[in-house]
Amino acid sequence: MALTVMGILLGLLLLGHLTVVTYGHPILEGPESVIGPWKGDVNIPCTYGPLKGYTQVLVKWLVQRVSNPVTIFLRDSSGDHIQQAKYRRRLNVSYEVPGDVSLQLNTLEMDDRGHYICEVTWNTPDGTQVVREKIIEVRVQKFPVSKPTVTTGSGYGFTVPQGMRISLQCQARGSPPISYIWYKEQTNNLEPIRVANLSTLLFKPAVVANSGSYFCTAKGRVGSEQRSDIVKFVVKDSSKPLKTKTEAPTTIQIPLEETSIMNSSRNWTTEASDYLGDTIAGPGRGLPIFAIILIISLCCVVVITMVYIMLCRKTSQQEHVYEVSRMPSSEASDSGETMRVAIYTSGCSSDEPAPRALDNNYSDDPCLGQEYQIIAQINVKRQH
Repeated sequence: MALTVMGILLGLLLLGHLTVVTYGHPILEGPESVIGPWKGDVNIPCTYGPLKGYTQVLVKWLVQRVSNPVTIFLRDSSGDHIQQAKYRRRLNVSYEVPGDVSLQLNTLEMDDRGHYICEVTWNTPDGTQVVREKIIEVRVQKFPVSKPTVTTGSGYGFTVPQGMRISLQCQARGSPPISYIWYKEQTNNLEPIRVANLSTLLFKPAVVANSGSYFCTAKGRVGSEQRSDIVKFVVKDSSKPLKTKTEAPTTIQIPLEETSIMNSSRNWTTEASDYLGDTIAGPGRGLPIFAIILIISLCCVVVITMVYIMLCRKTSQQEHVYEVSRMPSSEASDSGETMRVAIYTSGCSSDEPAPRALDNNYSDDPCLGQEYQIIAQINVKRQH
């Protein structure tokens, strides 16, 4: 029993030691091999998970074919350095993402085959350095061209409105360079017409005459020429959808017909309703109904205002009422005859004020809306 317990304890200690050794330092990850197309590009992955306290100080990429490995790339504190002339302008190592030191190799040649070694050096928290490496085999193959596919550069598919800028794109996989040719089918079993020698067929803009059946071909250095499926490309006349939308605005004419029925006693109402219906139904003709209602309302306001002004002027002409009274001679003074003239205004009080003799006592008080009264006394001497 005691031996069994001791064996378990020793196993746990050994497992903990292996865990520290295995997971205590960063680990490089990558595939065992990658395949790149001849004359194409290939990415050789090499990544690790950054750990706290570990600082990357050196990155190397080496290649081994027959002899010893040769350094082709070096990254240190001074920057990136490409060690072999044949890899200049063809090699690039990732640096934007921490822990990603993958190698990008462009324009592959057949002699680029071999074993590529990714080597990274870190400073550890205790001041020492740790080096890890990952070996990846790179194989270069000549791929024949696959069957090309045709796509469009918009969300309309292969049916587009006239006047739109659109392109048809022909894409195929294989070892570059790949040459593309565009053809347009003809009627009466005639030979297709070659329309372009590029991978993209551009219409700027598309017109109705561009409608038809198209296909493309792709040819690479390896394999035979491949042909795509025929696609039906349709360019619609932009004026037709607009006509269909303006042919049936029936819902707008219903209230106008009701208006003509309610005012059937007037013949001109029916004609005006028909005119308004035509105005709404026909785009670009006449005024909208709310504008016509606004104009009629303004005309009514102008007429009412003119009538009001005319009534006010007529009233102002009848504003002053003159009253002249002559007193009998028996009530007059001995020196003559007295005449009283009273002037009233319609805007003042209706009570008749008491007459008074003509004096030079003027009042500066204006009477607005009150009665103005002037009493004039005239002494006329009797002539004997």
